[in-house]
Amino acid sequence: MRAYRLVAPTLDGLQMNTEKIPEIAPNEVLVKLHAASLNYKDTFYIAGDKGIQLPRPTVPLSDGAGEVVAVGSSVDRFVPSDHVAGVLVQDWLYGPIPVHALNSSTSLGHGLDGNLTEYRVFNQEGLVQLPKNLSYEEGATLPCAAVTAWNAVRDIRSSQTVLILGTGGVALFALQFAKALGAKTIITSSSDAKLARAIEVGVDHVINYRSNPDWHKTVRDLTEGMGVDHVVETVGSNTLEQSILAARIEGMVHLVGIVPPAGKIDPMPVIFGAITVRGVRVGSRQLFEEMNAFIERKNIHPIISQRFAFEDAKSAFIQQLNGPDFGKIVVNIHGVSGV
Repeated sequence: MRAYRLVAPTLDGLQMNTEKIPEIAPNEVLVKLHAASLNYKDTFYIAGDKGIQLPRPTVPLSDGAGEVVAVGSSVDRFVPSDHVAGVLVQDWLYGPIPVHALNSSTSLGHGLDGNLTEYRVFNQEGLVQLPKNLSYEEGATLPCAAVTAWNAVRDIRSSQTVLILGTGGVALFALQFAKALGAKTIITSSSDAKLARAIEVGVDHVINYRSNPDWHKTVRDLTEGMGVDHVVETVGSNTLEQSILAARIEGMVHLVGIVPPAGKIDPMPVIFGAITVRGVRVGSRQLFEEMNAFIERKNIHPIISQRFAFEDAKSAFIQQLNGPDFGKIVVNIHGVSGV
């Protein structure tokens, strides 16, 4: 089989190799991977000395989807031909994130080999069934960005309003989920073209934060001075204070993604507004399965911006570095993927 490995934290360090298809143990599943997708975090693995250093040559990409082609003698969760995706943190099955997983030791594409390979063996506990309405390409976009977004917005109600910062992978999934839950939505971006695309997806209000730097005031204007019930904060320290100011009394700010170190934040708006600022770290297998059931029931389809052939995976990384147009970047491993 063909597999990519990062042998150094640079784009040149991404090398394709020929390796043996691994054998399976009694509790393991062999998956023929059809597609993988990139996330913003993947650019840190090719950022040189300033990036994330891997301890060994590692198959990159935490996100992928494929078909079960063989199961071990003790496997009872899957059968051959099932369409599956791997849980990003392989041993986070339910509840809060395990303490040992905070260093990504059991995360795909970091402590464990990822999905940029033609075949991969998984412990059966680290897999979920894909929603029946999704293709392999669409399913490959779910493990990181979609589960993170679901973790952030799954408890919102139809009477509430959600502010979503940016139009990256997590933001777009948060928008789709929030709309499917019946909430009103506001999204920010510096690109009018991306805001126009967001309107096509169904967002209720858009704000260009570059032409409107006091966007938190506009958010309050759009909510009759009350502020929003939830903020999905995907930018970080530069915008966190405005996100807090945009939230209503007892509102929630869900802080997601890899963000730069925060500067000083005035605590008074948090205290007087009784605001909850909540860190979100992807999600468990239980949340993944809950989200997949919701995606299938609501017939939600992930937004894909660009597709690359397996042989052209480096170009996918370059595009992720430059920023996706609008939606996820997918690498097709075994040709174009159907449902």
